Amino acid sequence: MTPAGSPSRNPRPIRVLVAKPGLDGHDRGAKVVAAALRDAGMEVVYTGLHQTPEMIATAAVQEDVDVVGLSILSGAHMTLFPRVRQLLEQMGRPDTLVTGGGIIPPEDMTALQQQGVGKLFGPGTPTSDLIEYIEQWAASHLES
Repeated sequence: MTPAGSPSRNPRPIRVLVAKPGLDGHDRGAKVVAAALRDAGMEVVYTGLHQTPEMIATAAVQEDVDVVGLSILSGAHMTLFPRVRQLLEQMGRPDTLVTGGGIIPPEDMTALQQQGVGKLFGPGTPTSDLIEYIEQWAASHLES
C-alpha cells in the first residue's frame, strides 16, 4: 500500500539492465545512471564494458528485465540500438523498453524512435528525467 492507502501500481521494483555495447571504453555516465536508478528504487543489472548486442539481449532475457538502457558514445547508435531491439523481439521479449543515451544527434534519435527504440537522452541530461521517463513507461506497460 502507498502512504495514502491506495494499492501500488507495481508490486515489484522496475528491473533495468544498463549496458555499454561496442568498443566504447568510457563508462562513467553508465555507472552514474545505474546508481541513480538504484537510488530511485529500481533493480539494476550493470553488464560492464564491451558488450555485444547478443550478450546484452541474452542478459536482459536471463535477468527478466523490463528495461534495457544502452550507453553509446562511439557513434554506432544507428546499428546497436536497432540490433538489441531486434534480438529482444526474436527472443520473445518485444515488450522490453530499449532506451539509453550518449552522443546521438537529434535526427538520429527521431529515426531510432521510429524503429521502436524509446526516448533517448544526451549528455548533461538530469538523471531525474530518465527516472521519470522509465517510471511513466512502467506505469502504463507493466502489469500490476
